[in-house]
Amino acid sequence: MLGRPLASKELCHQRLSKKVALAVFSSDALSSVAYATEEILIVLMLAGTGALNLSLPIALAIAFLLLILIISYSETIQAYPSGGGAYIVAKENLGKYPGLIAGASLLIDYVLTVAVSSASGVAAITSAFPLLYPYSVALCLSCIFLVTLINLRGVKESGVVFAVPTYLFIISFSAMILWGFYQYFKGGAHEQLFQQASGSLGMVNAFLLLRAFSSGCTALTGVEAISNGVPAFRAPEPRNAITTLVWMGFILLILFLGITELARFYQIAPLERETVVSQLAGQVFGHGFFYYLLQVSTALILLLAANTSFSDFPRLSSLIARDGFLPRQLASLGDRLAFSNGIISLGLAAGFLIVLFQANVHALIPLYAVGVFISFTLSQSGMVMHWFREKGKGWIYRIFINGLGALATALATLVIGSTKFTHGAWMVIVFIPFMIFIFLTIRHHYDSLSPQLSPKDFTVDPPKLHRVLIPLSAYHKGAVRALAYAKSISNDVRAVYVALDPDRTERFIDIWKEWGQGVQLVILESEYRSIVEPLVDYIDALKREETDQLITVVLPEFVPAKWWQQILHNQTALLIRGMLHFKKNVVVTSVRHFLEY
Repeated sequence: MLGRPLASKELCHQRLSKKVALAVFSSDALSSVAYATEEILIVLMLAGTGALNLSLPIALAIAFLLLILIISYSETIQAYPSGGGAYIVAKENLGKYPGLIAGASLLIDYVLTVAVSSASGVAAITSAFPLLYPYSVALCLSCIFLVTLINLRGVKESGVVFAVPTYLFIISFSAMILWGFYQYFKGGAHEQLFQQASGSLGMVNAFLLLRAFSSGCTALTGVEAISNGVPAFRAPEPRNAITTLVWMGFILLILFLGITELARFYQIAPLERETVVSQLAGQVFGHGFFYYLLQVSTALILLLAANTSFSDFPRLSSLIARDGFLPRQLASLGDRLAFSNGIISLGLAAGFLIVLFQANVHALIPLYAVGVFISFTLSQSGMVMHWFREKGKGWIYRIFINGLGALATALATLVIGSTKFTHGAWMVIVFIPFMIFIFLTIRHHYDSLSPQLSPKDFTVDPPKLHRVLIPLSAYHKGAVRALAYAKSISNDVRAVYVALDPDRTERFIDIWKEWGQGVQLVILESEYRSIVEPLVDYIDALKREETDQLITVVLPEFVPAKWWQQILHNQTALLIRGMLHFKKNVVVTSVRHFLEY
């Protein structure tokens, strides 16, 4: 199901062409046009339907910010051809803590991207098929599972899979925009609708406009993905990455402004159970074949937009893990040359958010974009410091470009944080310091390992006493093997039997007198019918008798011939092993007897 394992030497063949990379790294940014306009309109609706005409100026302001980011990240790619993510740039140029803030912000944003994308994709499906609306959460979880599975197969394979939906989305949306504008300039049947839908206009204030702007800034999430994934491109990596970034920026700009203007022309207002894109497609195409084609392409790109996060979250978490701020399991490539542990972690975290917020896009959106704009600001500020220190060719121009990017994204961060704070953004702002605390705690643990594990000046004297305990529930071939092994490593061997039933206990004592080979049998009473706790208490009592001793617990186990037969037997040995794992000077070993059928 996950495909064949890939050898390390095949890594170079997993590099992406520009066309495939556009699908892998741009699906998040491009898909945001399916809901960014709607988020602007939802806020403007608070001032009445007449305020919907203000959507275009707000979209133009967001488009200007997009142009600044595209130019700024082009400079970042040139400076960091090995991958210039916000974490690396901020850590190297601003210090450890700004780097950790950028890293935490991006990790949170990547999780939210998966949750928002899947919820929006399912919303597109339920808009076309309302009967599916009650099953939104289950559909979202199924989609996240599917995308996780595809990504576990490897970067190149997932890119090829996602290329078709991405380009279908671009073509179908472009067709809707062109046909919609054709009708607009032609002055067709919808002209009368536009003239009549003036709507009412309530109180429009600066705060409302800023809040609408912050909601629309979700269109810019994912812009940094290409600069994070430069090593995934074919050679020459920086040039191909910059070309793909420009392609993505141009397409995103056209689609976002086109959708916003068409929604303004047709006076589309947000509805609870139907998306703005669905309403717009119905107005432009009617509810025929092209309507359903666009809805399917929208659903696919939104569901697969999570692929951008599945590409960048594991890569970023591996970098942070290599620096010792996350578990080391996240730093290693899996056998499909993908960071499998990071992919699985992202899928689980996004699934948790879907269940927590019941797949409600409008509940998730306020949490969205805060983290990514914090990382934008830190990345661009770090680039300013980078050019100032390097002072290479054109450094003043580059400082101006990245400085403008830092200023613009810092202002956007303040706007987003302040306008969305009471609507849920406070959770992200609070969670970032908590994640940094986790980072530092993990790093402290790793830093403390070296001195504790160093063998320098460390000697171990043999213990004065070595006792061996064999927990038994019955006398069988496995017990005979365990008994033989125990007698070969110690002269102090004791069989331990936990008494749960008086009759069975008496029968076992009689058996042991005949077959016990002179080994002492210890009977432990269990008041509450537990097997493990009396054994642990007995071991603790032995340790109190002599501090300088080693206790080996030999577990006799039989292994069924077929894997499914294992579930027919209790897992007492596993429980004992787990309970004794943290006991000092206690060794647990298994002696296995293999069954033949």
